[in-house]
Amino acid sequence: MYRFVLTRQWVCLTLVALVLIPAMIKLGFWQFHRHEHRVAQNELIAKNLYGEPVSVGDLTSPGHTVPRDDYWRAVTATGTYDPAHEVVVRMRTSNDDKVGFHVVTPLLLADGRAVLVNRGWVPGGDDPRAYPPVPAAPTGEVTVTGRLKADETSGGSGIKDRKGLPDRQVMLINSEQQAAALGRPVLGGYLELTAPAPADGGPEPVAEPDHDSIGAHMAYAVQWWLFASAVPVGWVVLVRRERRDREEAAAKAVSPEPASA
Repeated sequence: MYRFVLTRQWVCLTLVALVLIPAMIKLGFWQFHRHEHRVAQNELIAKNLYGEPVSVGDLTSPGHTVPRDDYWRAVTATGTYDPAHEVVVRMRTSNDDKVGFHVVTPLLLADGRAVLVNRGWVPGGDDPRAYPPVPAAPTGEVTVTGRLKADETSGGSGIKDRKGLPDRQVMLINSEQQAAALGRPVLGGYLELTAPAPADGGPEPVAEPDHDSIGAHMAYAVQWWLFASAVPVGWVVLVRRERRDREEAAAKAVSPEPASA
């Protein structure tokens, strides 16, 4: 009755089904793990954003690579801004997706070291190669609070570190690169300024990272698993339909022709 499943056509169809089932199950787990990663990252961001601020020197030092567990940690630093070595970072977007620059100003610490402070976003001028209008950094000794971030690299950010840029324009925020220009040790990573708030017309502060949405990864995982369960069900339905069609065809073949009048 079911010997037709041994035909070449049905063997190929069965092999395809056997390949699809584990592939879809694996894709479902891939999306599930992405969901778990997103949830864990949201928890890390929330914990670090709203934790008690600590001194930046407690978490990083010159040449230090900021680990992921310290991303977005609230840190403080006291020193004086060095506008002479301020740079702008090209091709950065504002909170409403306008393209402009991030303003990075070194903060000189009392011990002779420095830390890079991303003061926020500014629009570009009429000439994209000219240094944009940048509000002046506060003068005198200041205490700033910010979110600790790791040095940007081309490999980690996907941003090509272009050469031959106009003076005081860069593509990446990188402490080692700026240490060479400053001629003094620079703490690894940088701060995204959160306080004090800039005066009216100052750089637009960088928005805190999203830590509320979890995306649709869990829905995609369930969807793949449903597809995987539908494959054997669909195979059984097709087999039963094929058997029924063959039985009907066989019945018509053996039924006697009605006698002519």
